[in-house]
Amino acid sequence: MMISAYNPDVLSCLANLSSDEVFTPPSLANEMLGLLPAELWSNKDAKFLDPVCKSGVFLREIAKRLLKGLEKEIPDLQKRIDHIFHNQIYGIAITELTGLLSRRSVYCSKKADGEYSIAEFDNEQGNIIFERTDHKWKNDKCEYCGASKGEYDRSKDLETHAYQLIHTEEPENIFKMKFDVIIGNPPYQLSDGGFKTSASPLYHEFVLQAKKLNPTYLTMIIPSRWFAGGKGLDSFRESMLNDQQIRKIVDYVDASEVFPGVDIAGGVCYFLWQKGSSGPCEIENIHRGNRTSSVRPLNEFEKLVRYSDAVSIIRKVLSEKMGSLSKRVSSRKPFGFPTNHRPSGRGELELYWNGGIGPISDSDVLVGREMINDWKVVTSKVSYDHGGQPDKEGKRRVLSKVEILPPKTVCTETYIVAGSYKTESEAKKMANYLRTKFVRFLVAQLSFSQDITKERFLFVPDLEMDQDWDDLKLYKRFSLTEAEIDFIESMVRPMEANLF
Repeated sequence: MMISAYNPDVLSCLANLSSDEVFTPPSLANEMLGLLPAELWSNKDAKFLDPVCKSGVFLREIAKRLLKGLEKEIPDLQKRIDHIFHNQIYGIAITELTGLLSRRSVYCSKKADGEYSIAEFDNEQGNIIFERTDHKWKNDKCEYCGASKGEYDRSKDLETHAYQLIHTEEPENIFKMKFDVIIGNPPYQLSDGGFKTSASPLYHEFVLQAKKLNPTYLTMIIPSRWFAGGKGLDSFRESMLNDQQIRKIVDYVDASEVFPGVDIAGGVCYFLWQKGSSGPCEIENIHRGNRTSSVRPLNEFEKLVRYSDAVSIIRKVLSEKMGSLSKRVSSRKPFGFPTNHRPSGRGELELYWNGGIGPISDSDVLVGREMINDWKVVTSKVSYDHGGQPDKEGKRRVLSKVEILPPKTVCTETYIVAGSYKTESEAKKMANYLRTKFVRFLVAQLSFSQDITKERFLFVPDLEMDQDWDDLKLYKRFSLTEAEIDFIESMVRPMEANLF
């Protein structure tokens, strides 16, 4: 009886550093490399850079393709290896450890000049470099990446996580050469010293710096949260949506489909940017093996719509020019009270918080006073869905709660006010409107994390609350087709009314 031994690729078995510094599986690396023109692999002058090396998988897979593609031009295997490793592939490691790992993956030796290295170099690093870099502190934050000084101002024997590519004004001086292809999987965020686990996104800085290097092709895998902007990402989103050189975006709703065991809110995507190209972008969406795609301008809407099947629905809604409910929805802390604020035990008003209700003084309300005597429709600022993602059946509920607060009742920032009205009847109609699948579907198109903010309601029409809206009325009001209705129904769970 023949027994076949299981011989996995070691780079597919690595435990991830964290949810922010994720090793790239070889299969994903090859998906991304598959976006590049085939003729690159037979071009002995093409130069490739991974500016965020962790395991070295991108450089290793590039080398494998070049070894095959240059076989006819450079028949001698050792000469071919030497040419590729000395003249074509380069990397910048994110830490000293990942530098050693990357060299081991590419050169078969953690030291490029070691006796087991398959290409001779006259130094330990070869073309995969690591240089310890320091943050540049100003007001306890790094000027380059926003990292917290209290968190990352470390002793010399610890990693600074001040990544070389984004801690310089002149990234072109790192290697002093022109690269045809830049590819990588950058770190996603760093602690910024805010409340509890507050962190600032980081991945967009790598994309922007890579563009400064003026490659012919750029492809990186990054969290998909930039589609809707968010903390520190609004200007990046705007620049990406208006960049006609982005040829393709491949979007995974569930990051665990490409990074097993990793939880990244809102999923991940990789893109191909090609210098000098222009036109609409191909957007491919993948969820549980199902793929949908469309070719459309990235800047058709203020934010990027993930699902191609949702585009026609949003177009119909926006064509009515009814105004956006986002203009009615309050900002966070609608009455100025943080989540941990509690009733004082006496006063003319009631404070509603996540756990109860109690008296508070009218004079304590410094924000949102115009709503005090109104009927207020509130929803939790935290989404019902984990990380803004569908459940195991591919459906979402989106909003955790929709409740009505009577006059003389205010709330903490656990909630946002979706609308305030003079009559209870109007408030009840708005509450029912928010509970419809139609509204929650539109909110979901811009929800890539657990936070429900006023910006999430951008696509929701601000209808008059002069009638009781339900899904059948809304589908008819916006002339949705049977296929569009089926798509909404397949994406959103029912939501029962909950009384205050």
